[in-house]
Amino acid sequence: MPAEERRRARTARMTGRERREQLVDVGRRLFAEKGYDATSVEEVAAAAGVSKPIVYGHFGGKEGLYAVVVDRETGTLLRALEDSLQEPRAHPRVLMERAALAFLTYIDEHEDGFRILARDSPGVGDGGTLSVLLGEVARNVERILGVQLKQHGYPVRDAGMYAQMLVGMVAYTGHWWLEHRKPAKEEVAARLVNLSWYGLGALEKQPRIRAQRAS
Repeated sequence: MPAEERRRARTARMTGRERREQLVDVGRRLFAEKGYDATSVEEVAAAAGVSKPIVYGHFGGKEGLYAVVVDRETGTLLRALEDSLQEPRAHPRVLMERAALAFLTYIDEHEDGFRILARDSPGVGDGGTLSVLLGEVARNVERILGVQLKQHGYPVRDAGMYAQMLVGMVAYTGHWWLEHRKPAKEEVAARLVNLSWYGLGALEKQPRIRAQRAS
């Protein structure tokens, strides 16, 4: 039997659950390569070796498939980041290192997923999926920073702002690292935390802009 016929035979024998997983995998790859707008149900069906009605039957259309892909990737990344922050008694620098490495590990192991999350996503709002997700992460980081700021006599109200700064720095660096993949993710995480930690270590309680233009 020719290879194409064998592939079609295997495809035809899939259970409903297997078929759904196949379509999710195909959709993830196509959305990552082409983006949401440039991907069609016809392309998903052709890549999976099925007819369009099968895709509609499982997801109701491209929007439904995309929503499933985004939900899964969001859950995967969020769980990894939350797990990295699960030891409240750990030193804050250790938690920062774990979170940075967890983020980079997700990018390394789920490249298609990160590319999808990093794109502007329909129905999510002006910020896009990744922006919404990182907002959740920043809230977790804010709680950790709030405790540390209070212990050292700094205004706790600043915890949210510093959390946004730290999370944004990691996310932006993650975009860069996705395209370069050098140095190793462990070194990138260490350098990220080195920069942020020593910046926090010498934090002024009432910072002021020092360089002013002469009037």
